[in-house]
Amino acid sequence: MSEKGRLYLIPCLLGDSPIPRSIPAFNIDIIKSLDEFIVEDLRTARRFLIKAGINKPIDDLTFHLLNEHTKQEDINTFLTSLHNGKNIGLLSDAGCPAIADPGSAIVKIAHKKGIKVVPLVGPSSILLALIASGLNGQLFSFHGYLPKQNADRIKKIKQLEQDVLKTGSTQLFIETPYRNDSIIKDILSVCNNDILLCVASDLTLASERIQTITIGEWKKEKLSFNDHPAIFLLGKN
Repeated sequence: MSEKGRLYLIPCLLGDSPIPRSIPAFNIDIIKSLDEFIVEDLRTARRFLIKAGINKPIDDLTFHLLNEHTKQEDINTFLTSLHNGKNIGLLSDAGCPAIADPGSAIVKIAHKKGIKVVPLVGPSSILLALIASGLNGQLFSFHGYLPKQNADRIKKIKQLEQDVLKTGSTQLFIETPYRNDSIIKDILSVCNNDILLCVASDLTLASERIQTITIGEWKKEKLSFNDHPAIFLLGKN
């Protein structure tokens, strides 16, 4: 029986930045050695692999599409080549696979099947925002997207503020870029003026902007973050 292949977890760029800005040369060597990938978005994956300098015709590569519409029976077949000794790469749409990303389902299956999982170093917007925020990095929680319904979202923001006040923990969350200004407005309407809010947008890009000030200070700002991918962090002053 042949040795099983490895599942490489390959971080992708957070935006249109140069490869050397975020992706180590070691990753590029791994990428060039692969010809089968599990991806969240086919177009984004192809563009990234070409930019990374993959030296095989893009149409000769095998892609498995993994998103919220993928059926479980299809997911179960994505790792077949690994059992034949072939290595496969798992690519996120942006940043690290399996964080706020459907790739965790693949990683779980790989562990169950005794397949070696190899995480590669690369950009994570969540960690970059946290370490640049000045907020508590010892105790923190990531909540993904907050509820879409306004009443539910307000309730969640109030809950996050209470968690900050009670435990001192940093609370992180994200929003669809075109609704960034809307969620900032909700935060400013709900939270105490002394709570710290960090907005970290366009991380690793030339337009990167990271600012941590109190809610009271944010109310004096006239900035717009719409259409810029951002991470929001609440913390204790």
